[in-house]
Amino acid sequence: MRPTFNGRAMRRLTLTAALAALSAGPVLAAPMACGPAGPSRLIVTGEGQSRIAPDMATIQLGVTTQADSAAAAMEQNSTQQQAVIDALTGAGIAEADIQTSGLNLNPLMQYGENQAPTVTGYQATNTVAVRVADLARLGEVLDAIVSAGANEIGGISFSREDGAGALDEARGQAVADARRKAELLAEAAGVDLGPVLTLRDIQTGGGAPAPMMRMEAAMADSVPVQPGQVQMSAQVEIEYALAGEGACAPMGHRGHHGGPDGGPEGKPVHPPMPGDGAPAPDEPIVPGIVEPLPEAPAN
Repeated sequence: MRPTFNGRAMRRLTLTAALAALSAGPVLAAPMACGPAGPSRLIVTGEGQSRIAPDMATIQLGVTTQADSAAAAMEQNSTQQQAVIDALTGAGIAEADIQTSGLNLNPLMQYGENQAPTVTGYQATNTVAVRVADLARLGEVLDAIVSAGANEIGGISFSREDGAGALDEARGQAVADARRKAELLAEAAGVDLGPVLTLRDIQTGGGAPAPMMRMEAAMADSVPVQPGQVQMSAQVEIEYALAGEGACAPMGHRGHHGGPDGGPEGKPVHPPMPGDGAPAPDEPIVPGIVEPLPEAPAN
């Protein structure tokens, strides 16, 4: 009597044929699973500094006057400030290097107990920014403006007009600093540092302005000024790719740590069980061997 064609035999035949086809095809390397954004990455910042002698000084100076009326305060202030500007040009400062930076007129108030505030006068302030290229004459310029009537100085800042070379040196140090940090972090994490993906130059801001200082009209004949050196700073941000076994995990080989094989995340992937369309454990299958279809029963 010919064997009967049943569901178990059909499932067995189908699985056997699939295993045979898989064993006959080429073996492909499992792709790297590094997340939707691609390979693992590391972002670091680096800083660099270089110092250079300044060749330019900027002085913030002003004239403050007080009078009983607003018009009188402004008139007195204008006369005194014009004398300061004339002193600057007389000291060799070009008019293009003198720029008005502020003009204020405010009432002077008196507050008494249980009384309404009253205006006792007005105060006018006119400030200018002055650039001095000849640093050797900076003390002489300060003497001249104070003698002419300037009574406020908001500070002196030094700069370098041709500081591109020093800034480039600082940028190079910033890149080296970022590379050093990236290598240290990659080594500590047990991964290899890959190529640079992005490199960004971060613009750094200047320092806060110095507060205004009231100066006396009488000063020494020579104001000591030390230009020293100015610091050129640079900051960069570099993004590196990471390589090595610790950077990514191949798909299909996570086992208990992932679910790309079809199992739930964090669960081991089990082999097919009986009743799931697979043969029972007592029915071994030899890959590559396809059993013939059983003959249909005779009518």
